[in-house]
Amino acid sequence: MEKFTRINLLLDFYGPLLTERQQRMLEEHYAQDLSLGEIATARGVTRQAVHDTIKRATLALEHYEDKLGLVEKFLYQRTRITEAAELLDALPVEQGETYEQIKALLQDVLGVAEG
Repeated sequence: MEKFTRINLLLDFYGPLLTERQQRMLEEHYAQDLSLGEIATARGVTRQAVHDTIKRATLALEHYEDKLGLVEKFLYQRTRITEAAELLDALPVEQGETYEQIKALLQDVLGVAEG
């Protein structure tokens, strides 16, 4: 998984466990794609301070994921639900109302999981 995507997912799951400053800098760098220099200028701090804050925050997010594994579980479940929906679509004959209910349920869960 691409680093930016991974950090954004970790931030979605564990962001509230970081300080506000760490959250903002990670969001600015990874979600808004600002450079360290741009963040430093906007915040009135050194580029090194931004780098250190982002590094510490990223390590904290990885630590939370190592301990809790929420992102890994989320990605696994999303993959399995997608597979179930594809298998359902591959059935030779639609099974009426039950089929439609299962399909709607899987699409609903996937919609929530994707965002």
